[in-house]
Amino acid sequence: MPLRGALLLGAAAALQAPARVQTARKAAVALDAGRRDFVQGVGAAALAPAVLAGATPAGALDVKRWSQVPLPVSTTLFDIAFDTPDHGYLVGAKGTFLETLDGGRSWKPRVFANLDEEEEVGYRFEKVSFKGGEGWVVGKPSVLLHTTDSGKSWERIPLSPKLPGEPSGVTALGGSKAEMTTSTGAIYTTTNAGRNWKAEVKESIDATLNRVSSSGVSGASYYSGSVGNIKRAADGSYLSVASRGNFYLTWKPGDDFWLPHNRGTPRRITAMGYVGNNAANGVWMTLNGGQMAIAGASANTDVEPEFSGVKVDSGGYGILDCDYRTPQEAWAVGGGGTMYRSTDGGKTFKFDASADRIPGNLYTVKFFDDKTGFALGSDGVLMRYQG
Repeated sequence: MPLRGALLLGAAAALQAPARVQTARKAAVALDAGRRDFVQGVGAAALAPAVLAGATPAGALDVKRWSQVPLPVSTTLFDIAFDTPDHGYLVGAKGTFLETLDGGRSWKPRVFANLDEEEEVGYRFEKVSFKGGEGWVVGKPSVLLHTTDSGKSWERIPLSPKLPGEPSGVTALGGSKAEMTTSTGAIYTTTNAGRNWKAEVKESIDATLNRVSSSGVSGASYYSGSVGNIKRAADGSYLSVASRGNFYLTWKPGDDFWLPHNRGTPRRITAMGYVGNNAANGVWMTLNGGQMAIAGASANTDVEPEFSGVKVDSGGYGILDCDYRTPQEAWAVGGGGTMYRSTDGGKTFKFDASADRIPGNLYTVKFFDDKTGFALGSDGVLMRYQG
């Protein structure tokens, strides 16, 4: 079932906004720090217990590789991006939108002036991406925001009501170019700052699974129509996990459809990603029960990939994300504020006590280089890598 029609639209103008909306889209969107009233109630009083909870004896602080960053919010954090080494943004639930000017050591609340203050609190900003002063933010309910001046002003990009699913990810490519993914596995590209979008995937995942059902992909018949945990490699390849965690899919530039893969284990997939953000290095996988596995580049092409178990003493806590600081050093994070460190390329992980006394879960870990990394979690928990 090709998607050149109503579902993925296919044409370059697939997501072109109605003319009357397009005319109004350039309204000024100056940021206004003073309007963020909804976070003021969490202030110092809410932050103090979290800081105290993370207190450790002076001697232990010397060996901690991560430190908690005080924030003026207690919401769940989803993503972080930097425009320069010092300037970046942090997004999350309940309209959380924070800005740093010192490399992530301190943060201040900001708002999008073109979103009503009460309306903004209802948004769940899930992804933010910057390149060369150009930035993008996506969230739910469906919203796409764009800046060309490093975040001084923002415009809301109208999305077609025919968009399959909700925006789930965005990658700034610079020069008015970007990629956007949706919750149904659609991938779009724009070369004119979001005025038009081109569908890169020409067949829905449902249609692909029906076509290859005889190939023996376990769990394909239970596909619910959505995917999660979509990860992008540096070369533009994508990896996603079926929402039930029973199989995963890969896509590379030029492909017309996603390629489904068996997970190779009876346990459900929790999350997946690329080793070192490079598809050629292989993939990592976390599973229910706090387990992990790793595979080589063949996991991107083989329907029946071979995964090797990773030694990690998680105590049953779910592991929710992983990222590589260097080719040899990787970090994994999960439930109960747990952190794990690998020094052998992700083959074994050992518990790290940096977040041991901090309440809440850690959902995301992200390194920008070997010296700059952050772990994001619930209850406004932000950990900064300090070596």
